Amino acid sequence: MNVHKFVLPEIIFGNYTLSQIGDCCLRLGASNVLIVSDEGIAEAGWLDKVVENCKEAGLKYTTFTDITVNPKDYEVEKGREIYLENHCDAVIGVGGGSTIDAAKAIALLSTNEGHIRDYEGVDKIKHPLPPQIMVPTTAGSGSEVSQFSIILNSEERKKMTIISKSLIPDIAIVDPETLVTKSTQLTISTGIDVLTHGIESYISLAATPLTDVHAKNAISLVGQYLRSSVASKYNKEAKTHMAMASLQAGIAFSNAILGAVHAMSHAVGGRYPVLHGDINSILLPHVMEFNLLANPEKFADIAYLLGLKDPNISKMEAGKIAIKLVNELIEDIGAPQKLSELEVKDSEITEMSYTALHDACMLTNPRDVTIDDIEQLFRKAW
Repeated sequence: MNVHKFVLPEIIFGNYTLSQIGDCCLRLGASNVLIVSDEGIAEAGWLDKVVENCKEAGLKYTTFTDITVNPKDYEVEKGREIYLENHCDAVIGVGGGSTIDAAKAIALLSTNEGHIRDYEGVDKIKHPLPPQIMVPTTAGSGSEVSQFSIILNSEERKKMTIISKSLIPDIAIVDPETLVTKSTQLTISTGIDVLTHGIESYISLAATPLTDVHAKNAISLVGQYLRSSVASKYNKEAKTHMAMASLQAGIAFSNAILGAVHAMSHAVGGRYPVLHGDINSILLPHVMEFNLLANPEKFADIAYLLGLKDPNISKMEAGKIAIKLVNELIEDIGAPQKLSELEVKDSEITEMSYTALHDACMLTNPRDVTIDDIEQLFRKAW
């Protein structure tokens, strides 16, 4: 009998659940919290709501909003200084994947010595982290339930993947109401990130029956609701379903890990300040085409999850249709389709290929990958 491990935090899902954040802190024994967010969340008003709720609960608090897209090592280390200077005893992260990854990394450094780059890789954390409560405001990263933190090494211009059970937050509060303030561009980018998480975790070498159920539901929900979520920021049905898709995709990939799309995307994101989901939208169809040979049965499942009705075709043919349906979705919502659109330089492809080959996400890709394979995929996508 195979042995499967499956981890996740306490999850609170539903409209207006943001109001529970103060009570959640008290349940975890917190009294003085560091609230990690960013300027966009502050401008949208969500940071004020969190602060107000913390005040109502009688909590002391400090805010830290100096987080940017693709969070940097020096931003995390500045956050650690603020946490320690103010004698905080818990971390709240409010924002998209960048903010939540940074909040988890700050929590890591608040009880562990050294620099954040010392913890790149798997299970490098030695000491327990303080209580963590994460509130995603995009339907995208799934970081609020994952054991990952992705932080940019600013000196080496590469994203570091930090993996540890310690990074799984204590409580994830998923409030679909927060999605109504997101721009169309961010809705597109984060939505494709959800789809990529669902697909990569479903075909991962580390996938299990426990992860498959979440991955499949995430893929299906994206196929049904991403277009309408992009079309209107006020479509609450679509926002709720996309929030659930993001949550379930996060649960899936936290336990099954990912694959070549994310390994390559991290390599690009380490060098260019572009949205992670935009890179995924460009790479996903090409990597799917490459990986099809490894598991046509699961690729066929993806096609049916995305709307294929004909049950009388071969698994390989259905798998090819899955790629076609993903391409159609990307085109319909106006997501990027070429790396050149993001001003990625052709001259950097070889070096990015070497970076991608050594990314932790490459270990669970279903098909063996060589440096030449990665370079060829990058060039197809360019």
